[in-house]
Amino acid sequence: MFAFVKKFFQTRYVGMLEGEVVRLRMENRALLNSLLGTAGVPPVEYAEPAKRVELPRMRRRSWQQIQLKNEIEAREEKKS
Repeated sequence: MFAFVKKFFQTRYVGMLEGEVVRLRMENRALLNSLLGTAGVPPVEYAEPAKRVELPRMRRRSWQQIQLKNEIEAREEKKS
């Protein structure tokens, strides 16, 4: 339960930071183009920002699969 709550708040915090980074980048572009416009230089065109991609969720393994994996690893360690 504690791990779930910790992960929930950590994810929200990281999302908030990512949003802040996007806002600051847009602000910096606007300031740079404003300064360039004052100097008589045409504004800089930026490439399209990368779109956020949802990663597929990892499939949770059953306890039988985990036990089988542990047994195989134990056998391999014995052989070595």
